[in-house]
Amino acid sequence: MCGITGWIAPRGVDADLLRRMTDAVAHRGPDGEGFYVSPDGVAGLGHRRLAIVDVAGGRQPIGNEDGTVWVVANGEIYNFRALRETLQARGHRFATGSDTEVIVHAYEDEGEGCLARLHGMFAFALYDARRRRLLLARDRFGKKPLHWAMAGDDLVFGSEIPSLLHHPRLARRLDRRALARYLAYEYVPSPHTIYEGIHKLPPASWMTYDLDSRKMQRGRYHHLRFPAAPVAIDEREAAQALLDRLREAVRDRLMSEVPLGVLLSGGIDSSAIVALMADLVPPARIETFTIAFREPAFDESGAARQVARWIGTAHHEEVFDIARLHEVLPDVAAVLAEPFADPSVLPTYLLARFARRRVTVALGGDGGDELLAGYPTFLAARHADRYARLPGLLRAAVARAVDALPAAPGNFTLDFKVRQFLRGVAYAEPRRTQVWLGAFAPAEIPAVLSDAVNAELDGFDPLEDLDRLWDAEHPMPADVVDRASDQHVATYLTDDILAKVDRASMACALEVRAPFLDHRVAELAAALPASLKLRGRSGKYLLKRALRGRLPEAILRRPKQGFGIPTAQWLRDDLLPLVREYLDSDRVRAQGLFRPERVQALLDEHRRGRRNHRKPLWTLLMFQLWAARFGAGV
Repeated sequence: MCGITGWIAPRGVDADLLRRMTDAVAHRGPDGEGFYVSPDGVAGLGHRRLAIVDVAGGRQPIGNEDGTVWVVANGEIYNFRALRETLQARGHRFATGSDTEVIVHAYEDEGEGCLARLHGMFAFALYDARRRRLLLARDRFGKKPLHWAMAGDDLVFGSEIPSLLHHPRLARRLDRRALARYLAYEYVPSPHTIYEGIHKLPPASWMTYDLDSRKMQRGRYHHLRFPAAPVAIDEREAAQALLDRLREAVRDRLMSEVPLGVLLSGGIDSSAIVALMADLVPPARIETFTIAFREPAFDESGAARQVARWIGTAHHEEVFDIARLHEVLPDVAAVLAEPFADPSVLPTYLLARFARRRVTVALGGDGGDELLAGYPTFLAARHADRYARLPGLLRAAVARAVDALPAAPGNFTLDFKVRQFLRGVAYAEPRRTQVWLGAFAPAEIPAVLSDAVNAELDGFDPLEDLDRLWDAEHPMPADVVDRASDQHVATYLTDDILAKVDRASMACALEVRAPFLDHRVAELAAALPASLKLRGRSGKYLLKRALRGRLPEAILRRPKQGFGIPTAQWLRDDLLPLVREYLDSDRVRAQGLFRPERVQALLDEHRRGRRNHRKPLWTLLMFQLWAARFGAGV
């Protein structure tokens, strides 16, 4: 796991600037640095290393036999040994034992076609000196980040945006459309960023830049495929196949020359990882790490302890409370180079920091909810059209009754879930799913933005990218649950969950691996009938069946809780001074982006308990924290 950066420039690269760009991602790789500048001076690659595989010899950049192809990579290639044997049989000579080196030789054989053969999590930049061409690529689900921008004729790239911002020809200008997208999503979705002209390379994608022709090409090498029609499958065989593939994915992710553990939330996904890891490693050697909360509605530590005792792991706990929030918030704000409003990034950072004291690599359960219908939004998707067909008078009566409900401050309370459902059900697919997930519905965004920003946006639809979610190359799934799964994977998983885990863990130099996102596991999950994912009110039905006898029944029966923090309550009391400082009407008015009167109304309604505005208020607060640190040009 590492940080990469660099650029390709017709007038030549500056070695000192390359070093400064690389220093900007030093936290991602504290174990060393490396640089490559092409003999003609037009390309530069920078690398910061977190040593995991071939600790002694795997320094980057890594080149081929004659020094004409060079790569810097972030991540792991889990099938590198098999690829290495194949490549050696074709005459390639290897100089290291690193998994990264297979990228160089696989590219020599197949160009960007080699990407389909790489199993793992990765983002890399490869310079082909013979063709004076740069190749950028990212893994199938976007587990590892990669950003790029054109600065004149220079193409600049990096694991994190601050690397790119060192380039003198790249301006720091806030993208107003990205701001609207942020309000709708709680993050800036790929391929956009909060800055004009800076882009995220989408998951499962590659791009090339030819320095002589100044031409850019892009492509995508992977899509999940869902059933085009209902399929019949033996439930017992499907459960065993899911278990077998997941176990193999865990086995692959045990590849490490440094200490390794598991991030155990107490939910079924991370518990499944621990249970399957115990098939491969003596349980007493498995180190598990959990965050506890003092508020019972948010605390899953009891379930995590139950799993740890059942399996027999070496278990460790850390407590997250308001004091910890104040402690870690400045650190987290410093590593979030874009506004990001998922509050679970804070306990995720604390968990990563806590685990890093004992291990360098940790497995986690990310991806299970998106692939196997674990979120409440999947149940909502199944019932949305049925609700929309109810008589208008009945729906109006329901809305009035819900509006009269008190705003409870707990975790996923009934009034919160029902209000979110009603907000989203007014929209058609796939917009309704994003409204359920996001802070502001599209219709609510103009009311919170200033007149000047609204005039500049001129009716812009922040959810317009969802219209391109399905096309001829990637057809729309037939079942509504599969459509929701596909959407969650393409948006929320990549740009919220995986971005959160990457930034929080790499800020602590901890590598986190996700067995559920082995593409073979994901492809099996996608191919399953929707009825084996969501049955009745129970998500992840098949996974729970497969794990019977391997985990306590109480764990298999637990409802989805989520890794949240009590922001609703804290925004009314402990965090109120911080909120008042950053959302102060004079400050907001001087900034010129938001309507101070609307921001104040949200705060007043929330503070008085009339409405639970935790999502919009937290989204605004995190934008202001970002703007105070990074927001030059807003």
